[in-house]
Amino acid sequence: MAEISSTLLYSAFIIYLFSTLFFAMSISDKKGKDAAHTKKWGKIGFISSCVGFAAQLGYFITRWMASGHAPVSNLFEFTTFFGMMMVLAFIILYIIYRTNGLGVFAMPIAVLVIAYASMFPRDISPLIPALQSDWLKIHVTTAALGEGILAISFVSGLIYLIRTVDQTVSSKKTLWLEIILYSLIAVVGFIFVSIGFKGVGYESTFEMMDDNNKAVKVVYDMPAIAGPSNGEQLDDSFGPLFSTPSWMNGVDASIKLNTFIWSLLAGAVLYGLLRLILRKRIAAALQTKVRMKPDLLDEISYRAVAIGFPIFTLGALIFAMIWAQQAWSRFWGWDPKEVWALITFLFYAAFLHLRLSRGWHGEKSAWLCVLGFWIITFNLIAVNLVLVGLHSYA
Repeated sequence: MAEISSTLLYSAFIIYLFSTLFFAMSISDKKGKDAAHTKKWGKIGFISSCVGFAAQLGYFITRWMASGHAPVSNLFEFTTFFGMMMVLAFIILYIIYRTNGLGVFAMPIAVLVIAYASMFPRDISPLIPALQSDWLKIHVTTAALGEGILAISFVSGLIYLIRTVDQTVSSKKTLWLEIILYSLIAVVGFIFVSIGFKGVGYESTFEMMDDNNKAVKVVYDMPAIAGPSNGEQLDDSFGPLFSTPSWMNGVDASIKLNTFIWSLLAGAVLYGLLRLILRKRIAAALQTKVRMKPDLLDEISYRAVAIGFPIFTLGALIFAMIWAQQAWSRFWGWDPKEVWALITFLFYAAFLHLRLSRGWHGEKSAWLCVLGFWIITFNLIAVNLVLVGLHSYA
C-alpha cells in the first residue's frame, strides 16, 4: 500500500507539470492565437489539474490506510497535503472565473510545494503520543485547507503586481517584487542542492551533547556551514564556518539552520543565472506574458481571503486551542508555531478590515496578499526548520 501511495504522489507531480505546460500554451504568444486556442488548452490544463488532484487524493487515502492515521503528522505529509489543498482551491476558483493565467502561476507553485516536501523523510512511522488524537486530522487538515485557499490569494496578488508594477524604472516596488520571486527560486535551489548532495551520498558527522548532557551523533547531508553550538566534527569534511546560536535548542537545530542557509545560497545562484540569461528583471520578463485584467485579479485575491480566512481561523486557532487544552492542559502557551498562527490570523483580519473599511483595493491589496503568504511560508519553513518548540515533530 505504501508503494502504491508513493506512485500516486509521483504521478500527481508529473501531471501537475503537464498541467502547467498546458495552461502556459493557452496564453502563449503564438501568432494566429484566437479564443478557440485559448479555450482548448485551458480546458486540457484544467482537466489535467483535476486528474492530478485525484491521483494525489489517492496518495492521501492509501497512505492513511498504510499508516493507520491521517498522513499529516510530519513535514513531508503536511506539506504534500498543503500542496493538495492549494490545487483544490485553484480548481474551485478556476470553475468560478475560468482564468487560464491563474493556472500558469498556481500549478507550478503547487509543484514546488510538493517537491519541497519530498526532500524530507518519507518513511511511515507510528504516531508519537502527543499526536495520538482525533484532533490531529481535524486541526491540521482544516488549517492546511485554509492556508491552501489563502495561497491562491498570493498567486492572484503576485500576478497583479507583475501585471501593473512599472518595470521601465527601478524602484522599491520592483526591488520587493524581485525579492518575492527570489524567495520562490530559493525553494527550487533547496530542491536542487538536496538532490545533488543526496545523489553523491554526502555525509558529515558531529558529536554533541543533548539537553540531558548525553553524547549524541548528528549527521549532516549537506556541507556544514552552521555547525552544532557545542559539537565536534568527527571527520575531515568541509566546515563548519560558524556555530549555531545557543538559543536554538534541539539536537537537529543546527541541521535545520544549515539547510535554510543552503536554500538561500542556492536560490541566489539560480536567481543570478536567470538574470544573466534574461538580461532584465525576472518580473519584467514575465510582464509581457501576463494579460489578465487587474480588476479580475483583485477580485480573485479578495475572494480567496474571504473564504480561506475563516477556515484557517477555525483550524489553526480554535481547533488548535481545544486540542492544546486536552494535550497540555492549557489553551495557549506561546509556542513558536502558536505565535505565528496568531500573527497569520491578525494579519488577514487586518487585511479584511483595511479592504472593507479603508478601501484598500488594487495594488495595496495585492501587496498584502503577497505579504500574507510570506508569513504562511515562514511559518511552514523557517519556524519548522530553524525554531524549536512543541510542534517540532519532523
